[in-house]
Parts: sequence; structure tokens; C-alpha cells
Amino acid sequence: MTPKSGLFLACSCIAAIAAVGSIFELSSGEPDLGNQMTAIILAMSIPLTGLFFVAAVKDAKANIK
Repeated sequence: MTPKSGLFLACSCIAAIAAVGSIFELSSGEPDLGNQMTAIILAMSIPLTGLFFVAAVKDAKANIK
């Protein structure tokens, strides 16, 4: 594992946490940031989670010795 793949993996975890938090906020009925902003965060964090994870795996595989 390289520092770059570790950074990608950390970003993937942060995006996943944001997605789960957004789901809970939306299901509570009154999100702190409002429905529209929370939905935007959710819509952006789901694909970012996958993209960062794939980037981390690809970088780790490319640097296997």
C-alpha cells in the first residue's frame, strides 16, 4: 500500500460516512442543512465512495512488487 492509495481509501471512508449521515438526516424529517443540501451531499457522496475505493485498489495493485 502506498500513501496515495491510503489517501484514496481515507477519502472513500469519509464519503461513505457522509452518505450514511445524510441518509439518517433525511430520514429524521428535519435535516440541519435542509432537505435540498442534504440530498445533494448524498447524491455526490455515493459515487465518490465508489470512485475513491476503485482508485485506491488500482493504485495498490499497480504498486505491488
